[in-house]
Amino acid sequence: MAEDELLKHKAEALKTGTTTVGLVCSDGVILASDKRASMGYFIASKDVQKISQIDDKIAMTIAGSVADAQALIKLMQAELKLYKLKNGRNASVKAASSLLANIMYQYKMFPFYVQLLVAGVEDKPEIYSLDPLGGITDEKFASTGSGSPVAYGLLESSYVKNGTVKENLPVAAKAIKVAMARDCATGEGIDLVTITKSGFKRHEKEEIAKLL
Repeated sequence: MAEDELLKHKAEALKTGTTTVGLVCSDGVILASDKRASMGYFIASKDVQKISQIDDKIAMTIAGSVADAQALIKLMQAELKLYKLKNGRNASVKAASSLLANIMYQYKMFPFYVQLLVAGVEDKPEIYSLDPLGGITDEKFASTGSGSPVAYGLLESSYVKNGTVKENLPVAAKAIKVAMARDCATGEGIDLVTITKSGFKRHEKEEIAKLL
């Protein structure tokens, strides 16, 4: 495949509809997403899980090709189990993100069509954003997917820097809500996850409704 065709395919893949957000807090991290999977203007599924736990206190969000994302999630879950067996401890969020970036870079000629956020609190609260070619950036808050421009507008004005998980939970939920209101590929409800020293928690619909 010619390089220009490859770049075109990558650009098209990143148009796959979704919105995910991640926020670093003083006592943990927050990840949120919508639940809609779309194929162009067709709603392919109304209950897709876009936030997956890959280690005890590390999770990742997906935007882009579902098949590519599922393959990477399974690979990372296996790799982090092996890391724990070899080293007698969990990998740090930075180590997990770097491993994933290296895997994606190896496939840069035939890339995984995804945008990912990796977040957790193994050493400290951290979030890393990864592009399809393995580029990695350390973020305090981030968003991916077709609704991310709308979500960023709210995050820029409402994110509480150095705030607690409790303070920033409504911000994460509302960022997805505003994206659902303006991006036709984002919808079907909100998935909300927090990771603290206590571990991984997926919040119930009732809890999310109160935040909104």
